[in-house]
Order: sequence, then structure tokens, then C-alpha cells
Amino acid sequence: MKPPAAKPAKPKRDDGHVRSGARVIVDALEELGVDIVFGYPGGSIIKLYDELTSSHIKVILSGDERCAGHAAEGYARATGKVGVMLCTSGPGATNLVTPLADARMDSTPVVAISGQVASAVIGRDAFQEAPMQAATFAITKHNYLVTKAGDLGRVVREAFHIASTGRPGPVLVDVAKDAQAAMVDVRETSFEFKLRGYNPVRKLHMNQIDRAMELIGDAKRPLLYVGQGVVLADAWKELRKFVEITGIPVTETLLAKGAFPASHKLWVGTLGMHGAAFANYAIHEADVVVVLGARFDDRVTGNPAAFATQAKWIQVDIDPSEINKNVTVQVPVAADVGEALAEMVKRAKPGHHDGWHKRIDELKRKFPYHYRPGTGEIKPQYFLERLMEAMGGKGIVTTGVGQHQMWTLQYCRFDEPRRYITSGGAGTMGFGLPAAVGAQFGRPNELVVDVDGDGSFEMNINELRTVRDNNLPIKIAIMNNRMLGMVGQWQRKFFKGNYSSTQFNEDIPNFVAGVQALYGVPGRRIAKRDEVKPAIDEMIGARGPFLLDVVIPKDEDVYPMIPAGATIHDIMLGEEQGHTPPV
Repeated sequence: MKPPAAKPAKPKRDDGHVRSGARVIVDALEELGVDIVFGYPGGSIIKLYDELTSSHIKVILSGDERCAGHAAEGYARATGKVGVMLCTSGPGATNLVTPLADARMDSTPVVAISGQVASAVIGRDAFQEAPMQAATFAITKHNYLVTKAGDLGRVVREAFHIASTGRPGPVLVDVAKDAQAAMVDVRETSFEFKLRGYNPVRKLHMNQIDRAMELIGDAKRPLLYVGQGVVLADAWKELRKFVEITGIPVTETLLAKGAFPASHKLWVGTLGMHGAAFANYAIHEADVVVVLGARFDDRVTGNPAAFATQAKWIQVDIDPSEINKNVTVQVPVAADVGEALAEMVKRAKPGHHDGWHKRIDELKRKFPYHYRPGTGEIKPQYFLERLMEAMGGKGIVTTGVGQHQMWTLQYCRFDEPRRYITSGGAGTMGFGLPAAVGAQFGRPNELVVDVDGDGSFEMNINELRTVRDNNLPIKIAIMNNRMLGMVGQWQRKFFKGNYSSTQFNEDIPNFVAGVQALYGVPGRRIAKRDEVKPAIDEMIGARGPFLLDVVIPKDEDVYPMIPAGATIHDIMLGEEQGHTPPV
């Protein structure tokens, strides 16, 4: 009887040349400067987790995969680096769909690495198989399914390049389990890549810049409409130089807060549905509007056909598909906003817009943000004013989505970018707490405050375990009106006050007792205005995490409000102001 044939020996790992596919991923992450990843382990990604233990990369166990994704987004938004998230196959990977979609809408550079079942059983409905390439095709900038260990070094480097260049966005790398385990000789693989089908716009056409500057020079009522593209391009310094020379006032979008200092005399506030009335009226009267890294979002334009009809448009955007998509522009500039602004600064001349400045000052006086002071209850606007005083204009504020998000938009003002982190295009409830985790890890010396809603906070309350495990000094202020506030506001305004599935039990949940019992996070509940300042001082002064449950009126509305698809002529200013045309 013949002895059984000897099985070929598996190559042993050699720190010089022979490595597992998982180790190749780790090496690529280290080379790319990754210092932290957020994730949740499982069987199809376990090999990568094993290799990470011998790396300098910090691995954060998130509350779940969705929390990991939003934490990676918060990290990216706070630092300007690429955020990284890890997960296993099947339901682990499908939990990443929401943060990937959120990152796609908000142009956030993140790379998600998901485990996949072994390549031999892909397509056979194996345990915890999910076709992630197909599932995320429309919500990622690009995605991969990798079944060969020899491709991993190149693919990871490609993924980071795609996520961080051009218009940033999410990239998914789905890696078969056997590709992570397989050994590969790195001397026989190439990490170089040539993406012939991916060529982000880089060349700046000077004739378009010249046309833009000519139009600006002829303007009597020019206005800058600044989007997050200015932040992503690190172009806020060029923006400020341009404004100081030309004297052109600045409006901003939700995601651009801080790109231009809110304390500056030429700051005109935030545009949009719940933006400043004076900002919306100003763009309605402008004759030339320069759009910098913004996409004419429907929450800004309302009805695009009736949006700022007196204006001629200059649009600068690195993504050519955004130009002329929603509004037809007179001067399109497909280019990096930073490069375009640098050239515009060189050509800029002092403007003579005293009359226009006086008109904007008049609009600011006539249509300021306002709220009824109340009779001792806590108005969310009052709370946020006191919070900003205590923060001194510094620190980082994250939010969930809802009324509290719009109040922070109005009352939390910053002079620097990357201090306001929220979900814009997707409007993702539950974003605030995990985004705060990512921001705190990215900028550990900053005060990070998650201003949240009771409904939004509860969606990802499990991320408090991550906060407590790492003793992150994150502060949480819940605007608690015991209901889904924004939907409730719409029900009051447009559905005769029919509160269908929006009201919560008055006593459940007890956030302070709950988070103390489950996660050991201390907290306090307040319901009276004279409690606000000492409570904020206690929250900020806490050495570790702290939760402040702030009871606010259930029927408090966010004003101003331009109904969806409407125009500036339909603006709601509040019961005490009514609607006054901008005459």
C-alpha cells in the first residue's frame, strides 16, 4: 500500500516576502498612513482582525457596523483624512449600506473593507453571503470584489486613491475569506495601478476663470454661494482672501459651516429651507452668484425654476456632472475649487458694493433669527446660545437629523471649518453619536458635543458602549420633545396636526437612568430655563462622557421655513412675524 501523497506545504509567513492576503491589506493600510479603523468582527473578516493585532493601527469595536460606518465618516469629516470601516459578510456588510449612502451623498472619503464568503461558494447562497458589489453599486463611488490575494495590495491602494481624489466618496472593497488567508509572495505582485477609466478633472481652463472674473466685475449685487467643496479642497484661506479683496458677501450651505467665519461682517448666513431668511432674500436679489463647491441641492433651491431668477450664475465644481444639472449656469468652471480660487484671487479687484452691503444689513435687521422666549421652559434656541457661549466658538458639534439639526444650523456658529459635522444629503437619523466618536478619535484634544434629538439618539444608543469602553469625553445634549419633532412639525403645518406615529410616551425612555445603568455614563435631566447654564457647565466640566437630557416644548417649530418645492415667496417666518415681503 502506497503511503498517502504528501500535501504541499503551505508557505510560512516571512516578514520579508511571503504574507497572507490579510497581512497585505494591513501593510497597505500602514503605508497609506491609516492610524485607526472602526468595525465589528465576524467569521469572514476574522483573518484581517487577527493580522491587525500585530499592527500599530488602532482597532475600534463599534456598537455595530452602521455605527462603524458613521464613526469613519465623522473621523474623515473632522480630520480631512480617509475614514476606514471593517465588517464581516452578510448582515454585517448590509448594515454598511446606510453609512455608504450617507458618505456618497455628502462626498465623504471613506473606504469600507468587508469580508465575503469563500470564493468557491460565491453565488451559491452560502451562509451569510450577500452580493455587496451589486447591492452598493449605486451608493459607492466604486466597489470591488477581490478573490485573489495577489490583487489586494493594488486594490486597497486604488480604493484610497479613488475615495480621496476628485469629488471624494465611499469605496467598498469586498474580500473573499480565502483571499485573506492565502499566502502570497509580494515580490511576485505589483502594487502599481493605472485607472484608465478614472480621470478626475484637474486642468483649469483659464478662459473660464477670465469669463467668471469679467462677470463678477460687472456685478452690482454679487454673492458667493459656498458649499462643502471649499472645505474638502482645503480652500477656505483662498476664499477669505478673495472676499477680503472683492468685498463680495458670503452665503453657505449646511455642510459648509465654518468655511467662512460667521463673525465676519460679510457673512450672510446659511441658505435653504431652514436657513436664514436674510440669506434667502439676499440670493433672491443678487445679480451675479458665484457657486463654489455646491450642487444646487433641492433644500436650497426649492423650486429650481423660480430660484434667484435675477442672477447670472458662475459654478465652480470638481464634478462636471453637477454643472448645469439642476440650474443652468452662464459660466461653468469644472475644476478643483482651491485651484480655481487661487487664480481668482490673482485676478481679483476691489469691488464697490456699499449699497449692496447696506441692503444686506437691512435684511439682517429686518429678518433675524428669532424665537419666543417662553415663560420659564427651555427653548432649544436659548439652550444652543448658552452652549455656544460656554464653548467659546471652539470645539466640534455633531448632530443627528431633525429639528435639533436645524436649530444647531441656525444657532451654532463657527469661524473655522470641520467643526460642524452632520448628515446633509441623506438626512440620516442616528448619525450624531457615532460621528462624534469618529471626530473625538480624530481630534482627541477637542471638545466634542453631540447635539441630538430623542428619536435620532435612540437609533444608535448602543454606540455608548464604544464611548465608555474608550472613556471618550464626548458630551451629549438631547433636545427631548418626546416626539419625532420634524415630522411632527410637518404634520402640524400640512396634515392638520394628525400626529401619526410621531409621539413618544412622556416617561419612556428615561435617558439619564438608562445610560447610567447600561453604560455607566453619568447624566442629568433639566426642564427649566434657569437650570440651563449650570447644567451646561457641569456637562462640559465632566472629565469623561456626560449626557444632558434637555426637555423642550413639544410644539416648538423651526423657523424660518420654506416648504419643500416652494419659493422664497412662500417663506414662513413664525407666528409673531407672519410673512413680510422683502421690500
